[in-house]
Amino acid sequence: MSVINGKTISGDPIGGDAGDRRAPHKRTRMSPEARRDQLIEYGLAMVGDRPLEEITIDAIADAAGVSRALLFHYFASKQEFHVAIAQAQADRMLARTEPDESLGDPIAILSASMAAFVDYVSENRTAYTTLIRGASSSDAAMREVFDRTREVMVARVLDHAPVFGVEVTPVVVMSVHGWIAFVEETTIRWLTAETTEAPTLTRDELLALITAALPALAAATIG
Repeated sequence: MSVINGKTISGDPIGGDAGDRRAPHKRTRMSPEARRDQLIEYGLAMVGDRPLEEITIDAIADAAGVSRALLFHYFASKQEFHVAIAQAQADRMLARTEPDESLGDPIAILSASMAAFVDYVSENRTAYTTLIRGASSSDAAMREVFDRTREVMVARVLDHAPVFGVEVTPVVVMSVHGWIAFVEETTIRWLTAETTEAPTLTRDELLALITAALPALAAATIG
């Protein structure tokens, strides 16, 4: 078990069966999938305080107690490793913001998801910024991670469109994509304001703004 940036990485150091010469102790043999996941966990812990592009193979290998060669056994390149980290970050964000259908009321469901989104991004701002930057990345695989993530978010909104009496048309789909972009940009700017100047909005005011924008958009599409 290791700790990086205050985050605990479960499992024994991976280097144990790759020539690790530290004090011996009984190790549990991990499957290739588990080892790969553990390396991604090290990457996720590091991206908490630095941009993804600054995470080097040497840094991960050193933290995990493995050789560069072993790390490249699981990832063909540094870029593939970075894409895996971005995908894991996206998966966590989507899991955190999964709509809670037990709330019943669509607005309550939306509000809860947006609250989870704002809180997640606040807690993982560096990692989330990396995900957003993937939209303009020159790397096709990184852009694909971003695009798939946004499509899931759009689909979640469209699933509730009938409740608002909105027929899912190409115009509605385009509008929801625009709303998602609005939520992302507004939240990022709100976070930036926190570190550069007095925030212009409180958390609750931000939530009210981005949540109210969707019903207003829905009304405009059927008006």
